[in-house]
Amino acid sequence: MSANLPTLRQLQFLIVLAEHGNFSRAAEAAHVTQPTLSAGIKELELSLGTTLVERGARGASLTPAGEAAAARARTILTEAEDLVHAARAAGEPLAGQFRLGVIPTIAPFLLPRVLPALRSEFAQLELFLREDLTPRLVDALKERRLDAALIALPYEAAGIETRSIAMDEFLFACAPGHKLADANPLSPVMLADESLLLLEDGHCLRDHALSVCSTSHSASGPGSARADAARSDFAATSLHTLVQMVRSGLGATLLPRLAVDGGVAEGLGLVIKPFDPPVAGREIGMAWRRGSARAEEAAKLSGAVKAALAPR
Repeated sequence: MSANLPTLRQLQFLIVLAEHGNFSRAAEAAHVTQPTLSAGIKELELSLGTTLVERGARGASLTPAGEAAAARARTILTEAEDLVHAARAAGEPLAGQFRLGVIPTIAPFLLPRVLPALRSEFAQLELFLREDLTPRLVDALKERRLDAALIALPYEAAGIETRSIAMDEFLFACAPGHKLADANPLSPVMLADESLLLLEDGHCLRDHALSVCSTSHSASGPGSARADAARSDFAATSLHTLVQMVRSGLGATLLPRLAVDGGVAEGLGLVIKPFDPPVAGREIGMAWRRGSARAEEAAKLSGAVKAALAPR
């Protein structure tokens, strides 16, 4: 019976062919020759007793049976990878490849601070980093294309576990001539009539900043007019772009302290002020798929990141 089972290599060939739709490109991606890949697919079809691929002059497409087989093949391969990771983790945690996602408002400011410490503590760890927006990172976690992700909390997603690492407070940033530049003390309530420059839709930092503004509108009293907290005519794609817009006098914004400490506004002459307590902000946290074979390693990595961020 086992002689008729497909091999993992054959399943890999089917998946890469499904992704590229062409034998030549698929063979290149799989780092094999085209005849080797073609033979592997043919052996898989013989093993399963059905046609998986329709071959044509313009390329290759999967049959309905091939689509179903490819979907199951992805599950089988990820389970096999989990088996390998679990066995390695039992012998030596955080050794070998670990696929870590990081959101863009964290990656350039946190990674330079923590990567040297991680390399020192886990000499056998090979971190593969992917920077992307939170929803896509969460999808990658669910599809087992990532082992863990550094994101901003709170963030609720089915099947995803999170652990808080550090608080990242919001600071008010404006040009020197702004009406709130000399405000002391500065309270979120003062933002009630302020339209802020924020990142474009899709960035969780935008949502967290808007939640601060929503609180300020509520605190200003039920009779106050509630303006839209974000300017609709301006939206930045990165924090570096955002601070340049503020520098140009287009408005004010909220910046995470992590980014400010990382130099995002250095040399721009902006006024950057903390709010009076209670501190408003976001949490930096680690997320991973519930039930993942690498859950314990993700938790251990979050502890190492937390230690690296702790004040010395």
